[in-house]
Amino acid sequence: MSADKKIKKRRSSKGAGKMSLTIVFAIVAVVYMLPIVIVLINSFKENTFVKTETFMLPNAESFVGLDNYIKGMTFGNYPFFLSVFYTTVITLLSTFLILLCCSMAAWYIARVNSKFCKIVYYLCVFSMVVPFQMVMFTLAKTSDTLKLNTPWTIPVIYLGFGAGLAVFMFTGFVKSIPLEIEEAAAIDGCGPLRTYFKVVLPMLKPTLISVGILEIMWIWNDYLLPYLVLDRNKYMTIPIHIQYLRGSYGAVDLGATMALIVFSIIPVIVFYLTCQKHIIKGVAAGAVKG
Repeated sequence: MSADKKIKKRRSSKGAGKMSLTIVFAIVAVVYMLPIVIVLINSFKENTFVKTETFMLPNAESFVGLDNYIKGMTFGNYPFFLSVFYTTVITLLSTFLILLCCSMAAWYIARVNSKFCKIVYYLCVFSMVVPFQMVMFTLAKTSDTLKLNTPWTIPVIYLGFGAGLAVFMFTGFVKSIPLEIEEAAAIDGCGPLRTYFKVVLPMLKPTLISVGILEIMWIWNDYLLPYLVLDRNKYMTIPIHIQYLRGSYGAVDLGATMALIVFSIIPVIVFYLTCQKHIIKGVAAGAVKG
């Protein structure tokens, strides 16, 4: 067999392998997207047909238009838009605290090579493998005692649970930053805070964006922590509001529930699709380097 034929054969085998992988991943993508499609379809059906014709497209008899969305937003005495407001406040405040505090902590850990810093770093890494269920009852009691049961104070709790991944990624990236840049800033008269905000923080942009995306997706969709900590008579996040979408005798309006689920996941999906390229860059920069 000539060299040209061998090259053509290798190229054809590589092309077939890529095509097979494309087909497999396309099937996997469809399987993962199927639950979202089912929720979207059922959000336009009357409640009875959601139970009996779950996997069928809406027809003239089952289609109700936007009635489920209107019903879900006006159900009960607690305004849905108030839940959206509290969820937004909690998500933004928590993410801001995590990005600011964890990036500063990671910078200190990476630059001060002491036993204390190593212990703190490994504790943060260890916190990523501790199940939330192990600490949730103690956490609920502690949050009530310290008055952390409001949307304005619960970000402190999220800071504790989000610090593990954030410190891990930030530390890896800071180690890749040449120390000479910070030394030059110190020679020019910059103190530690000015060096951090003027020099280090701008260079942390890839990891800041990546960590911010991951934290926003987690906090926006989180149900268990706000359910345990917040005073549900005063404050409800979107997942809690959906859970309380019940009628008399505990009956659940599935059509309205599906509509609110669609409403709650659209912002996260749009946000993720817009910023997904930064996740790969940030993870590679924070977890591989250093």
